[in-house]
Amino acid sequence: MIIHFDKNTDQKTLDKIGWELDAFHIKKPDYHVMVTPSALQEVPKEYQSMVVESFVFPNDMQLSSAEYLPEKRRIDIGDISIGGNTRNTMIIGGPCSVESEEQITSSAKLMKELGISTLRAGCYKPRTSPYSFQGLGDEGLRLLDKMRGEYGLNIITEVRDSTHVDEVIETTDIVQIGAKAMYDQGILRTCGRSNKPILIKRGFGTTLQEFVQAAEFVLSGGNDNVILCERGIRTFETKTRFTLDLCGVAYLKEYTNLPIIVDPSHAMGYRYGVPDLARAATAMGVDGLLIEVHPDPSVAKSDASQQLDHDAFRQLIGTLRPIADAIGYHIV
Repeated sequence: MIIHFDKNTDQKTLDKIGWELDAFHIKKPDYHVMVTPSALQEVPKEYQSMVVESFVFPNDMQLSSAEYLPEKRRIDIGDISIGGNTRNTMIIGGPCSVESEEQITSSAKLMKELGISTLRAGCYKPRTSPYSFQGLGDEGLRLLDKMRGEYGLNIITEVRDSTHVDEVIETTDIVQIGAKAMYDQGILRTCGRSNKPILIKRGFGTTLQEFVQAAEFVLSGGNDNVILCERGIRTFETKTRFTLDLCGVAYLKEYTNLPIIVDPSHAMGYRYGVPDLARAATAMGVDGLLIEVHPDPSVAKSDASQQLDHDAFRQLIGTLRPIADAIGYHIV
């Protein structure tokens, strides 16, 4: 249950309510928000005189629910915005990993050339083998920061674990919580205490409710800037890396108030299918696409098979713009 209390409610009373109702407290300019477990379906009588408004839910998808906020949340990222009534589809492009200054500079120049706003690359790689490339770590983060300064791009990279979450929050414009880390409550709660945009990727074995409830960890900490990212789920099919769940995207658009980004690269796992999936997602009116692109995919140190080369990425962006235009969206 979400309960809005009068802004003049004193702190001692709010603490008492929070303790008695096992609730999260979020302070807003015009009221106080208390978020209780969804099992609570009625405001206790002793508090009803202090309540401005209340909302009940069938499950713990509450702050993220379209029943709570019918309009999609607007998130400002540098000079651009997504969500709300912006009708922007933000392209996040770049290699799977920062590998060298030369490589990431080439990627930054490509984004600038195409008018793309946001550069991505992994610095702390959550690999499934300890013998695979683990990322450049802090040096990769420094290079991304340098690209932002030189090319005016927003930057996003992934938090692998709690050892560097503060550094990523401090440095990037968007913090990515990957499919493997989305259950890490330490990372989620730390991001909840920030006001940075947080992009949460769906785990490949995660139900939609579990996915959205991961977002609730961040939202209930007071951070309103949460973005969901569908990146494919594991099914019985083995011919593609994962299965892109566009049905799930439709569900999230209908029942949540969070912007939604689609990652066709990780879903498909092979570059030949990435453009078609990107176009299909664009036609759905999503708030962004995350697409991996490398100056020379044949020598990429991670996820080489799913990264487009620069020419293929240029061609793809050229086909996305008319699709976005046709449904009243803008590629940014």
